[in-house]
Amino acid sequence: MIKLEISYRAILLVVAVVLGFWAMTRLWPIILLIATAFIFHAALLPYVEWLVSRKVPRTLSVLVIIVAIIAIIGTLSALVVPAMVDEFVDLRDNLEVYAQDLEEFLDNFGINVELSDHARDINWDELISGQVAVDYGQRALTILLGAMTVMVLTAYLLVDTPRLSRFLYQFVPPGREPEMDQLLTQLQRVVGGYIRGQLVTSACIFVYTFVVLLIAGVPNAIAFAVLAAFVDIIPLIGATIAVVFPTVAAFQESPTQAIIVLALLLLYQQFEDRFLTPRVYGQTLNLPPLVVLIAVLAGGQLLGIAGVLLAMPAAAIARVGFDYWREGRGLAVTLPGPAEEPFAPDEAKAEKEATSGHRPRRRKM
Repeated sequence: MIKLEISYRAILLVVAVVLGFWAMTRLWPIILLIATAFIFHAALLPYVEWLVSRKVPRTLSVLVIIVAIIAIIGTLSALVVPAMVDEFVDLRDNLEVYAQDLEEFLDNFGINVELSDHARDINWDELISGQVAVDYGQRALTILLGAMTVMVLTAYLLVDTPRLSRFLYQFVPPGREPEMDQLLTQLQRVVGGYIRGQLVTSACIFVYTFVVLLIAGVPNAIAFAVLAAFVDIIPLIGATIAVVFPTVAAFQESPTQAIIVLALLLLYQQFEDRFLTPRVYGQTLNLPPLVVLIAVLAGGQLLGIAGVLLAMPAAAIARVGFDYWREGRGLAVTLPGPAEEPFAPDEAKAEKEATSGHRPRRRKM
């Protein structure tokens, strides 16, 4: 007869784990906001430290950066939103005409489709009024409140970074500070480098899209360029959105313009995927394309758009943690070198101190 004995400590551990998972499921939206705030904290921290090193008070440095970000986002939104509303109104009022033009254009290639009838049957009042409008309004309000919460949390984290650093190092065993320094440095380089690299790619697609649409004579060129810069943040589907909307707007002018715009934007997508992105990020992420694809699909399935946006930095953080675990077990591991981070303040002095043979100081988070 097998006698199974379970200690009170094991029972308490199981209960604690179950309660932990239950609490995580209940608090998951808050955890997601906090994780997003930490990502932006890692991206903005070098700029705060740069201002602080030039005798600017820390609180004022954070305030200047946050206000600048709000001003930029507000300006870009003022450019995009009215233009998108105008495009939607024009599409609603003239959809049947555009559908007929597309039918005639496809008929030249032997493709026969009945689009005008379907366009005529669309009930716009049902699509943009009533409960549907209320649902979209609630979603927009939820996103706005979430963005404001992330911004406030990020500001608090940036202001309290020295205090958080002291609190964290209380749990580091004596003599293990250099390892923690290295781990935090890698995490900041990965997360901050991803955000700053994304700014570079978004700026490039903005300039390119604006020039192409301006030359092609597409209305609201700057608004579509700003939209392309925003959606470039979204892996996989962002490229599709950046191409589809300007192409539809160009088709309202003429099918020839639409083909030219479509071809040029697709050409840029190839340039960004094959040339720009690998060179902008360098060794910052160091993730195989398959891992990125799996991470994006899993994030989208679990958390929707938020999961898609957080998939790449989360996967990169997991890689850093895995490398740290392997190094701790004495396994062969190649940690990423000091990759150049786009728009990051110069850290050459810090790197020189780290390699000078002195004992590493406790770094700021």
